[in-house]
Amino acid sequence: MAMATSISAITSSLSSLSFSSQVSQKPGLSTSLPPKSISLKFSAPKFPTLIVASSAAVAEPGLEKQDLEKLVKSRLPGGFAAQTIIGTGRRKSAIARVVLQEGTGKIIINYRDAQEYLQGNPLWLQYVKTPLVTLGYESSYDVFVKAHGGGLSGQAQAICLGVARALLKVSDSHRSPLKQEGLLTRDARVVERKKPGLRKARKRPQFSKR
Repeated sequence: MAMATSISAITSSLSSLSFSSQVSQKPGLSTSLPPKSISLKFSAPKFPTLIVASSAAVAEPGLEKQDLEKLVKSRLPGGFAAQTIIGTGRRKSAIARVVLQEGTGKIIINYRDAQEYLQGNPLWLQYVKTPLVTLGYESSYDVFVKAHGGGLSGQAQAICLGVARALLKVSDSHRSPLKQEGLLTRDARVVERKKPGLRKARKRPQFSKR
């Protein structure tokens, strides 16, 4: 009887092992093969399409800039300094010279469209348009800007001050609404300079007692 029970136990264990190996092998084969075939099929064609799209996007702005440069030179004979409705704005290290002309609301900065030049940032575009929107002139004047120095944020705020100052030359009655919105005040805040012996403007090196 002891021999019979031991033989039956061995056969049952062997059958369970074979069953578990069959179960473990089948899902492994089914799950490992499809992802490899999918990655090989769809990973390769992505790169040519991206290269074509980027080359097309780079080629177009060059033509637009040439057309805008011709437009600005035809609209501003004699350059920026020869115009009558002009304003200069400053912010941080940025300086912007702004010329207003009656038009349809175009804004051209350094011979480029404002949307492209300011990288589509809604806050910077709002800075530029705020003086015109305050007086209801957003579609009555074309704005031509020559800006340099600083970054795009500083240039956008400098353009805002330049547009507000140029609108004063259109009519003196524009002063009170612009002043109420704080658009005629020069923001004099700049980065504090670094001091000798310090890491930054006020940050000191770590103190070591020994």
